[in-house]
Amino acid sequence: MCGIIGYTGSESAVPIIIEGLKKLEYRGYDSAGIAVYGRDGINVIKRKGRLAELERHVSGISVNYSSGIGHTRWATHGEPSDINSHPHAGSRNEIAVVHNGIIENYKQLKEQLEKKGISFISETDSEVIAQLAEYYYDKYKGDIIETVIKVSNRLEGSYALGIICHDEPDKLVAIKKDNPLIIGEAAHGNFIASDIPAVLKHTNKIYYLEDKEIALLHKNQVEFFNIDKEPIKKTPETVTWSVESAEKGGEPHFMLKEIKEQPKILRETINSAGNDGENKIVIDNLDITRYNKIVITACGSAYNAGIAAKYVFERLCRFPCIETELASEFRYKDAVIDEKTLVILISQSGETADTIAAMREAKLKKSDTLAIVNVIGSTIAKESDYCVYTAAGPEIAVATTKAFSAQLAVLYILAVSFAVKLGKITSETERELMAEIAALPEKTAAILEKVDEIQKYASTCIGYKSIFFIGRNIDYAIAMEGSLKLKEISYIHSEAYAGGELKHGTISLIEDGTLVVAIANCERLYPKIISNAEQVISRGAKVVLIGKNCRFSNANCELFDLPECNELFSPSLSVIVLQLFSYYVAANKGLDIDKPRNLAKSVTVE
Repeated sequence: MCGIIGYTGSESAVPIIIEGLKKLEYRGYDSAGIAVYGRDGINVIKRKGRLAELERHVSGISVNYSSGIGHTRWATHGEPSDINSHPHAGSRNEIAVVHNGIIENYKQLKEQLEKKGISFISETDSEVIAQLAEYYYDKYKGDIIETVIKVSNRLEGSYALGIICHDEPDKLVAIKKDNPLIIGEAAHGNFIASDIPAVLKHTNKIYYLEDKEIALLHKNQVEFFNIDKEPIKKTPETVTWSVESAEKGGEPHFMLKEIKEQPKILRETINSAGNDGENKIVIDNLDITRYNKIVITACGSAYNAGIAAKYVFERLCRFPCIETELASEFRYKDAVIDEKTLVILISQSGETADTIAAMREAKLKKSDTLAIVNVIGSTIAKESDYCVYTAAGPEIAVATTKAFSAQLAVLYILAVSFAVKLGKITSETERELMAEIAALPEKTAAILEKVDEIQKYASTCIGYKSIFFIGRNIDYAIAMEGSLKLKEISYIHSEAYAGGELKHGTISLIEDGTLVVAIANCERLYPKIISNAEQVISRGAKVVLIGKNCRFSNANCELFDLPECNELFSPSLSVIVLQLFSYYVAANKGLDIDKPRNLAKSVTVE
C-alpha cells in the first residue's frame, strides 16, 4: 500500500528519490524517508507527515550520493512516527531496507534475534528484515544475494523489498512476494519502484518481478536471479503511458483531471473491447456456454462496478446463476464453485490483496478466471486465465473515477457478448446495444459541460453531517458508488440504500437538514423512487434527483437531468454527476482530495 523508490546510477540520488516519492504520494502514506550511502554508514532520514517535512530535512544532504532508497509508509505495525517510518536500518547501520507488505512471523523472528543480543528500536515488522539481513550478511560476507535469499526464506507473509548495503555502495537489491515491484532501466542508471509513475520521467523500459525473483541493480546493468541463485533472463516491457498522463494538466487536483478524462478513456476502452482491439480477441474467444455459474468478485469501487454489472448480465444473458462477492469475503467463505464456474475479478491495480487471494482460491477449485484490470504485468493480469485491460491510463487520485468508468464499459461489452453466445439476444439487438455503449463517451462529455451547475449546488452541501443515497434496481448499484465516493474524500457520513428498504428502519434516520440523493433512471420504477423522495421530503429532508426525463417538481428537490440512455448503461452517466458532486463538496471543505486520510490507492495488504 506504500510507495517504494530506489536508484543507483550516475546522477545524484537524493533529488531523484524525492521526486519519485512525490509521484507515489497518491498511494496513501503517513510518513516518508530516504536512505543513501555515507562514509560512516548508511545515512537514514525519515519523518512523520507529508513529504514536505522530509524535504526540509534532506535539503542539506550532499548531492554526491548516487545510490539510495526511499519510502512513503502507511502504518500497519506501530503508529505513524519518525522511528516507525521507513527505511529501517540494522543495529550496525550497515544494511537499510524499505518494505511494502506484512511479515506475519515477525514476532517470532524478533524474539530469536533479541536472544542473540540484537536490539530493536521500532514497533514495526519491517525492522525485523533489516536486522535479519545484517545477521545473515555477517555469515555470508561479501554476498548480498545469498543474504537476501536467506532472509526471504525466513519471512512469512507478503513483501516487496529494496535493500542497500554499506559495503556494496553501487548495488541495490530487490525481491518481492505478493506485493508489486518493478525494475526500470534508464541511460543514466537503474530503478526499483512500487509503481510506474515513480520512474516514468526517466524510463519507459520496465521489468516486472515475479514472486521470489531477485534483481541486482548496478549503475549500468541489472542482473536477475531465482531463489536458488541461478541467473535468469527477463524481457523488458515498454510502457505506453506518457509522462503528461501522470500530471495534473493544469487542474487543481488529479481527481478532477481524471473525471474530465472519462469521455476519452471510455472511447478507447470501448474501441479496444468492442471493435477491433486486443481485448475483443479475448472476449470473442471466451466460451460462456461452458459455464453454469458466474461469480463477480472485487473490492471497493470495483465491487460496486460488479454489482451494477450483475443487473446487466441478468437482464441480457438470463444466466441461471450470477453472484457478486466482496473479495475479502469470497476468499474465506469456502465458495461453492467448480470447473463450471467463471470467476470475474475486477481490480484497477491488479495487485489488490484480497482479489488476488480470491483468484487463487478460484483456481484451486478449478474455476476459470477472467480479470478486468488497468495495469499490464500486474499479478492478477498474469495469473488469470483470461484478461481484459481497461484503457484508463495512470490513475493518480486515491478515489477512483475513470478506472471505474472503464470497468463498467468492459462489463457492458462482456454482457452483450455473452448474451449473443447464449442465444438470448438477436444480432439486431446486439447492434443496438453496442451503439448505445459507443454513444456513452459523447453523453458523458455533455454532462461534463454542466460542471458549473453541479459545482454551484455542491457548495451549498458542505454543512450536512449525513447524506443518504437511494436507488432501485441498477440505480441502487450506482448509489453505492456515489456514497462511497463522497465518504472517501469529504469525510461526510453517507450510506446507500435500496429505495424499497426505506420503510424497513432506514427512514428513522431522516430528519430536518438531511440530504438524500436519489437516482432515477429505471423507467418502470420511476414512480417508486419519486414516492421515496416524497416520503423523505415530508420528514424534513432535501433531495437531489439525478436521472433522465425527471418529472418531479418540489421546492425541496434539485434536479440534474441526464441524457437519454438505455437504463442498463445509465450508471456510466449517473456516476459522472456523483463524482463531480463529491469532488466539489470536498473541495469546498478545503480537503486534500487526491490523498484522503487513512486511505491508499492500491490495497496490497489484508
